Amino acid sequence: MPSSPRPPAKARALRQQNLLHPHPETVTDPLFRHSPFFDPQDSLQVKYEMLRRVSVDQVSVTEAAATFGFSRPSFYQAQAAFTQGGLLGLVPHKRGPRGGHKLTAEVMAFVLRERAVSPRPTVDQLIHRVHREFGVLVHRRSLQRQLVLPIIEKRIFLDSSRLVFGGMAELEPKVTRVAVG
Repeated sequence: MPSSPRPPAKARALRQQNLLHPHPETVTDPLFRHSPFFDPQDSLQVKYEMLRRVSVDQVSVTEAAATFGFSRPSFYQAQAAFTQGGLLGLVPHKRGPRGGHKLTAEVMAFVLRERAVSPRPTVDQLIHRVHREFGVLVHRRSLQRQLVLPIIEKRIFLDSSRLVFGGMAELEPKVTRVAVG
């Protein structure tokens, strides 16, 4: 008996978590075709069962990968991720850089020292100085975010009337006092 149709809400949730199997039709394992519990759209469940099949049921890697709609290299990647991080290791992570990788602690210390001088340099001037000093091309918006971050995180109120980014006033901090009684 074929499995019942999956609720669209589950597919949406899997997509949001980046867990929607890209090709559920390639999962040919009978459990995923005939049981409502096993969902071929759920790549986490499919990968785990593929790993279990090789480890516990002693199925070959080639056969398991083909049965669950993955390549052999994908099997080995999943196996390494599972060995290192358990079930959470099988959850896909966001791709790309995780923050300002060019804006190291050393570069930011330099930027903060440069900002402390008078007259205060603009973001564009800071970008040129960083490039000259470190040979690193920094995106304007990346530097702006890093300069505002401590203000937001530490909730520091500035004495100056405006924060200036590249000559353009973008934020005017206001201090509100609340009487506690």
